[in-house]
Amino acid sequence: MRLLQYYRLPAKVNLIPFNPWPNSPYECSTPERIARFSDIVFNAGISAPVRRTRGQDIMAACGQLKSAAERESKRQ
Repeated sequence: MRLLQYYRLPAKVNLIPFNPWPNSPYECSTPERIARFSDIVFNAGISAPVRRTRGQDIMAACGQLKSAAERESKRQ
């Protein structure tokens, strides 16, 4: 954020909630925590919309397809 502010660059930061997959060591933040982070970025003068996740129900969300493909490749 500092670089964007220092150089006064127009920017928009798309926030994409993490999409967990089976046995992932990570989990998605709560909607409240995501909203608070978005507010912090927005209050710093940078647009920070939270994008809606899609495809999570069929394990096709961001990062999930790659993980599935890598697991399948390792099996073969």
